[in-house]
Amino acid sequence: MTHKLAVGDTAPDFTLETDTGSVSLSDLRGKKVIVYFYSAALTSGCTTQACDFTESLDRLEAAGYTVIGISRDSTEKLAKFRAKESLGITLASDPEKSVHEAYGAWGEKSMYGKTVTGVLRSTIVVDENGTVTLAQYNVRAKGHVSKLRRDLGLDD
Repeated sequence: MTHKLAVGDTAPDFTLETDTGSVSLSDLRGKKVIVYFYSAALTSGCTTQACDFTESLDRLEAAGYTVIGISRDSTEKLAKFRAKESLGITLASDPEKSVHEAYGAWGEKSMYGKTVTGVLRSTIVVDENGTVTLAQYNVRAKGHVSKLRRDLGLDD
């Protein structure tokens, strides 16, 4: 079982390939970062969540947040996802699931009455110093971004 992060933990550093280059958490020091994990590009729930983050991106960026969505998808699939849905957020590929595991976003979950191992839809907020300020696991795709905005004090 993967260890879930908690408020006050140091967020594990990572460098991942994206559909447009690469991204490193350490390069974002001095900025607040929302790291979210989703199971697969181009699926209904993950599309809803990515589109919601894109629709909220101006408000999140105005408050100093950078958004990184992480999945096990190839960078080619991420590029198709970005183009098809006109996504403005950073999409990163973690095919080896090492970042998923480091963030507690990989483990057992119940799906259609069966216990399976896979991606735990999760959102981790990291402050300018690399400290976790919010850790949410097993979130719902629909409505999550608006709830997250409320949790961050960015209410409509």
